[in-house]
Amino acid sequence: MADEAKAKGNAAFSAGNFTEAITHFSEAISLAPSNHVLYSNRSAAYASLGKYQEALADAQKTVELKHDWGKGYSRLGAAYSGLHQYSDAVSAYKKGLEIDPSNEGLKSGLADAQSAQAQAQARSRGSSGPASPFGDAFSGPEMWTKLTADATTRVFLQQPDFVNMMKDIQKNPNNLNLYLKDQRVMQALGVLLGVKLSTRMPEEDDEMPEASTERKRPAEAEVVKEEKRPEPAPEPDPMEVSEEKEAKDRKANAQKEKEAGNAAYKKKDFENAIQHYTKAIELDDGDISFITNRAAVYLEMGKYEDCIKDCDTAVERGRELRSDYKMIARALTRKGTALAKLAKTSKDFEVAIEAFQKALTEHRNPDTLKKLNDAEKAKKELEQQEYFSPEIADEEREKGTFKAVGWSSFFMTLSH
Repeated sequence: MADEAKAKGNAAFSAGNFTEAITHFSEAISLAPSNHVLYSNRSAAYASLGKYQEALADAQKTVELKHDWGKGYSRLGAAYSGLHQYSDAVSAYKKGLEIDPSNEGLKSGLADAQSAQAQAQARSRGSSGPASPFGDAFSGPEMWTKLTADATTRVFLQQPDFVNMMKDIQKNPNNLNLYLKDQRVMQALGVLLGVKLSTRMPEEDDEMPEASTERKRPAEAEVVKEEKRPEPAPEPDPMEVSEEKEAKDRKANAQKEKEAGNAAYKKKDFENAIQHYTKAIELDDGDISFITNRAAVYLEMGKYEDCIKDCDTAVERGRELRSDYKMIARALTRKGTALAKLAKTSKDFEVAIEAFQKALTEHRNPDTLKKLNDAEKAKKELEQQEYFSPEIADEEREKGTFKAVGWSSFFMTLSH
């Protein structure tokens, strides 16, 4: 149920319905209060609404639950930036990069926070030159958050020239004057200030200064034109909005496939469940729950080898992604269950017992502990049967490994 609420929250977030997303994430948290991803997602939704204090609380909870997860520090940095606590934001981003040095989101967030911090320090020192009255509106990563939240400016973010202009203004708010004739910039300014600005260009019959009757030489006219043309920023679009949207869509579709797989599983329509989970894995390889769910279906179908293979994949991939330890434990428990189903000798049970023990080191789950106890009991019973069986006794004698207690039991059996 928590996964279902999470999927709905993700879908609402992708559609820009942040209030609805918060409702779904809150429901998921009530069902799974120790899941750090849910707090991270809700923090992002709060930040998108400009509720940075709430975003900060959720980001802090995320880091508390999963201190070695880089994305949690990205949420923390964004919340601090929104509250104009740039020093704390810089520290959060740097801490995240210590954990995940190649994370582009953390790198970009750190650069924005450092730029905003420098601007704030310059203003406090009374730097030379008049500061733009709109400087705060363009500072920090919250600028991008607000532009993404608005339906109109979200479309502009897919246009590289607009993104370059906004970055140029963010670096130096005084450059806003260079782009005021661009209606997109004016609309973005209105969104950032929370007001509606008129973007209508003056018509010919509006009150405009009369044009000079003096003819300009072509060369002079060309010079004036060049002076008014802003230099295009050489930097590429760092946000890669279209790619991010595609990734979000794939994740949302993967969650839908998972939900369809869950529904098929409940109906014991295992073949369809396998198909849906497989499709989910193909769409999003960053969620090992799709793999562990497919492993559960294989277990129900008696395809124990396939189940073990999926569990090994889930554990390996989960380690790479630094997934929740509970998910790793779940995969190891299912592997142990499949191995126990395949066990025919006491030695077979040893590998199942090992899997259960590894699962308990990840997360001490009562169900896993019971499975471990059952496996150990079954192993002991098989050991007794093996030592009391004449056929097994002959095999062990040939190997030279039959213990003294085994011989005594064997001869007792023969005497009877």
